[in-house]
Amino acid sequence: MLNWLRGAKLVMSAVALAMVAYHIYTALFGAPDALTFRAVHVAFALVLAFLIFPARGTEIDKPDISGLLGAALSIVACGYILFAQEYIDNRMIMVDDLRGEDWVLGTLMIVLLLEATRRAVGLALPITAGVFLLYAATIGNADPAQLMEQLYLGTEGIFGIPVSVSATYVMLFILFGAMVERTGTGRLFMDFAMALAGHTAGGPAKVACITSGMFGTISGSAVANVMTTGTFTIPLMKRIGYPPAFAGAVEAVASTGGQIMPPIMGAVAFVMADFLGISYITVIGYALIPAVLYFLAVFMCVHFEARRLGMRGLPKADLPRLGQVLKERGHMFLPLVVICVFLFMGYSAPYSALAGIASVLISAALRKNTRSELTPKNVIEGFIAGARNTVTVALACGCAGIVIGVISLTGLGIEFTSLVLKVSQDTLILALIMTMCAGIILGMGLPTTPAYVVQVALLVPALVKLGVALEAAHMFALYFAILSAITPPVALAVYAANGLSGAKLWETGVAAVKLGATGYIVPFMFVFGPSLLLIGEPGTIVTTAVTAIIGVVCLSSGLAGFLVAPLQWWQRGVLVAAAMVLIKPGLTTDLMGFGMVALVFATNLAMKKRSEAAEAAPSTGKT
Repeated sequence: MLNWLRGAKLVMSAVALAMVAYHIYTALFGAPDALTFRAVHVAFALVLAFLIFPARGTEIDKPDISGLLGAALSIVACGYILFAQEYIDNRMIMVDDLRGEDWVLGTLMIVLLLEATRRAVGLALPITAGVFLLYAATIGNADPAQLMEQLYLGTEGIFGIPVSVSATYVMLFILFGAMVERTGTGRLFMDFAMALAGHTAGGPAKVACITSGMFGTISGSAVANVMTTGTFTIPLMKRIGYPPAFAGAVEAVASTGGQIMPPIMGAVAFVMADFLGISYITVIGYALIPAVLYFLAVFMCVHFEARRLGMRGLPKADLPRLGQVLKERGHMFLPLVVICVFLFMGYSAPYSALAGIASVLISAALRKNTRSELTPKNVIEGFIAGARNTVTVALACGCAGIVIGVISLTGLGIEFTSLVLKVSQDTLILALIMTMCAGIILGMGLPTTPAYVVQVALLVPALVKLGVALEAAHMFALYFAILSAITPPVALAVYAANGLSGAKLWETGVAAVKLGATGYIVPFMFVFGPSLLLIGEPGTIVTTAVTAIIGVVCLSSGLAGFLVAPLQWWQRGVLVAAAMVLIKPGLTTDLMGFGMVALVFATNLAMKKRSEAAEAAPSTGKT
C-alpha cells in the first residue's frame, strides 16, 4: 500500500512538473493554436484533479480507482482535440453534422469537468453549470448538436476566454506566488509589517492589514490568505485585547482585499483585461485608488477601535527593527519590482510573470540567509505547488466556460438584460442594487472568477445600457463577486478566520461587514464618479481621490465611535453622513461634507480638552 501511494505521488509530481514546463515553454516561444493550447491546459488540470482529490472525503493525494480512471479518460477527451485538429479546423461550424466520437467524447468531457470541479472546488459550481445546461436543453430550446459543438469543439465554451486566461496568465502568476512563498518572502512581509506598525495602537491588527494586502496580491485567494497570515496575526490581536470576533473580522476583510490590490491582484483581473480588450496594466490603474480606499478604511477602523478601547501596541523590544529587516531580507522585494517594471515597459503579462519567477531565484541567491532556502528540493516543490494551486482556477474557468457558452448560444444574456431593465424601471440605482445582490449571492457559492464571469454575461450589459461606463460596470461586478467572501451567511473568509479565532460566525460576520463597509460603497462611487478609476482629467482625479480619502476616514471614525475622543451618537451620525456626502463627487457636496467634518472635529476636540482638564484638576478634598 505504501509503495502504491509513493508511486501515485510520483506520477502526480511528474504531471505537475510537466504542466509547469509546458506553460513556461509556451510563454517563452509562443503557444500553438488557441484550441490546442487550452485543451492541453484543461487536460493537465483534470488529470491533477483526479490524482489529488478523492471522490469522497477530504484526504487528498490518495487516488483511488475512480481517480485513476478519471485521469485516463481526461487524457482521451482532451487528446481528441489535438489528434482531430485538422478535422475540427476544416469542418463548417453549425453546418456539418457531428461524428459519433464527437458526441461520445464531448459528453465525456462535460461529465469529467463537472466531476473534477466537484472534487476540487465543491458542489456549487458544477450545480450552477448543470442548471445552465438544463436550461439550454429545455427552456432555451438549444439544438443538442449546436450545444455540443459550442461547448466542446470550439473556443466559445469550455475552452473559451476564462480557460484562455487561466492558461495564458494565471498559471504563471500562481507559479510566481508559489516560488515567492518557498523563498521566505512571506516572512519578509510579516517582519516588515511588524517593524512598521507593530508598536502603534492596535499594532497587530494594522500588521494584519499590511501583511494581508501584500500577501493577498500574490496569492489571489481570500481563504488561503487568512490561513497563511491569520495563524500569526489573529492570536496577536487577541493577545493585546481585541475580541476574537473583531480579530477574525480584521484578518478576513484584509485578506479579501488582497484580490483587488495591485500589482498582481487575483486571477479575475486577467479575465477582466481579456473581456475589455485592454492591457493588464490598465486594469491595475482602474483598481489602484479603490484598493487604497478599501485598505485605508480597514486600517483606520482598526486605529480608531484601538484608541476607543485604550489599546497599546506591542513592546518595541519584542519587534524586529525595520532597518534590520530590510538589510537581511529587503532584497526579496525585488521580484515584485521586476514584475511592475516589466509591465510598465510594455511586456506581456506572461513574460512579466516569467521575469518575476526568474528574479525570485536570483534574489534568493543574493544573500546567505535566503540562499539556504534556494535548494533544488525547494524549487521543485514550489513548481509542484504552483501547478496544484492552478487546478482549482482552471476547473472553475472551464465550468464558467459552460455557462458562457450556454448564454451565448441561447441568447439568455439579452433576455436577462431586458428583465433587469424592466424590473429596475430603467432606474440606474435599482439596477446597481440588483447587480450588487446578484454578485454577492453568486459569490457565496462560486469562486470569484466564475461569479464575475456570470455577472459580465447577465448583468453588466444592463448597466452599460443605463449609461454606466464599461470599465466601471466591470469593476462593479468584480467588487461584489469578491465581497461575498465577507458577507454572511456564506462568508468563506470569515469561516476560515473563525477557525483561528474561535469566535461565532454571526459576530465575526457583522464585524467584517462593518470593517468592510467602504468596500460596499466604493463601487457606487466609481460608477457615479469614474475619475476614481483614473478616468478623466488629472485635476478631477486628484480632487475626487482626496475627498474620497477624507470621506473614508470619516466613515471609519463614525463606525468605530472615536475621532480624537469618544464620539457621541449625534457626532457619529454626522460623520457617517459627511462621509456619504464627500464620497459623491461635486463642489457642493464637498463643501457640505467639509463643513460637517469641521463641526464634529471642533466639538469632539472640545470634549477631549474638557475631559483632560477635569482629570488634571486638583482634588478639593470635599466629599
